[in-house]
Amino acid sequence: MRAEHDATRRALLVGGAGLGVAGLLAACTDARRPAPSPTSPSASASAGPESWESLAAATTGRLLRPGSPGWDAARVLRNPRFDGADPLGILRVAGTDDVIAGLAFARASRTPVALRAGGHSYTGWSAGGAPGTAVPRSLVLSTAGLDSVTLSADGATVTIGPGARLLDVYGRLAAAGRAIGAGSCATVGIGGLTLGGGLGVLVRSFGLTCDQLTGATLVTADGRVHEVSDRVEPDLLWACRGGGGGTLGVVTSLTFRTQPAPDVLMFEVVLPWSAAARVVDAWQRWAPVADRRLWSSLKLLGGSLHPSGPRVAVIGAWTGPKAGADASVDGFVRATGATPLAHTATATTYGDAMRRYAGGGQRVSEAATSSIGSRRLSAAEIATLVGQVERAQSVAGLTEGGVALDALGGAVAAVGASATAFPWRSALWTAQYTATFADGADPAPFDAYVRGFRAAMAPAWGTAAYANYCDAAIPDPSAYFGANTPRLRAIAQRADPQGLFAQPHWV
Repeated sequence: MRAEHDATRRALLVGGAGLGVAGLLAACTDARRPAPSPTSPSASASAGPESWESLAAATTGRLLRPGSPGWDAARVLRNPRFDGADPLGILRVAGTDDVIAGLAFARASRTPVALRAGGHSYTGWSAGGAPGTAVPRSLVLSTAGLDSVTLSADGATVTIGPGARLLDVYGRLAAAGRAIGAGSCATVGIGGLTLGGGLGVLVRSFGLTCDQLTGATLVTADGRVHEVSDRVEPDLLWACRGGGGGTLGVVTSLTFRTQPAPDVLMFEVVLPWSAAARVVDAWQRWAPVADRRLWSSLKLLGGSLHPSGPRVAVIGAWTGPKAGADASVDGFVRATGATPLAHTATATTYGDAMRRYAGGGQRVSEAATSSIGSRRLSAAEIATLVGQVERAQSVAGLTEGGVALDALGGAVAAVGASATAFPWRSALWTAQYTATFADGADPAPFDAYVRGFRAAMAPAWGTAAYANYCDAAIPDPSAYFGANTPRLRAIAQRADPQGLFAQPHWV
């Protein structure tokens, strides 16, 4: 049996009833509406390839099987805790036709399917069969190779493949003097980021990444290709704006509205841990309601990386005149009543700022979960939050752990809760609980730490969570999609009645 394939032949093979998404794809508004018609129907066939050899012959991308050259590097995700992944195969698609053939093979051979773009799945579902993920050994459809970044002639829009890494996207846009607001990790694929919402350092001024999405190309369960926009099959676009990855189809390109690239003032304020409670209180009264050109993240972190005790710091970005940032940040610092241990600010370009925020993209073993900060914390609740960070010091093997509160408001709040699939428009911030640890260590105590932190904050913030920080211990999809869940569920049931792309605890 051939382990990989680089032939030039391609086939359009469809049929059966399954589907998925390499970023997401979700459609109509309620179950009474007719299924959307495709804008670009593919040729149909009664069956697809039923063997790995025939799948290799039907695709122009690279099909890897266990033992293939490069297999070990290809099968792992960005999080080393899932390095035990053992998928049945990985199809690195070269285009939409390969997606169609891969889905046809999965239906014809009854092979489970997992979808992957950047490989940053918090739950490891995109590994296609990692121990402890509740996902069976699968065919991984990888869109990592669909990474083109193409600006329109006037630069007003950009069309990007779902596998394009954020650092490459930013570099291409910055060179043209244009910008979008997206995430702050160098190796994240823009497909999954966008489909789950898309938080980043420009979120309060530019909006969520999905808010800047104007169109997408995606393949639905029946193997048909849809070119969606606000005017053509708008319900599919609605679902692509925050409905989560791996839900209803395979996205093969995304088109975004761009803006002129702004200058960025990057700042960081480090404050003494003894003032942590006052810092939290001052930050929560300032960050979500500040000028929308100012974004900030409050980070409270402990663990062995901080042997002298936990650290509290605020990092941020400002896209207006420097004097405005100085006045705003100085006002926050005064409100804490504390003297900063360090306070730095760097004025730079959009492209340089995004490179600095992106970091090196190293692989790190991590446990994580999230909450949606729906209201300010009382003094007692702040004490709980601070105490949970301090608890990181006593978790054996925990390198760094705690919480990051990322401010919302501004442009995020200017969009209605049902206008996109992302529902948390009135939230003040997102809370991401994290714990890093040594590669190969048992993740259980670190999962327990972050989930215990989330549970401790539930009396304040409830059970809501962010879809891109999905957690296998959250069984109810309404935690991610709120009142938009019935709409997404109805779409999924109609688009994928056989559940080919079913994921644990998803819509």
